[in-house]
Amino acid sequence: MRSTPSTCAICGTTLEEGAAVSSPIYPFCSVRCKQIDLLRWCDGRYTVVNDMDPDLLLELGERMGDQDESPA
Repeated sequence: MRSTPSTCAICGTTLEEGAAVSSPIYPFCSVRCKQIDLLRWCDGRYTVVNDMDPDLLLELGERMGDQDESPA
């Protein structure tokens, strides 16, 4: 069973099979598209529409803190 091809989140270009695993810029086809997406976030064109649960934010923050700690 083949999966449907992924497309770039900005321009719609079809991405190579396995891009989600192998590409450091996934879900984009290029650094340019990645930068366009960042600009749209910075300009306020994108928004988070769901209210964030404070308990969930705390839990996620704790998880991220655990990931940042590397063994010496």
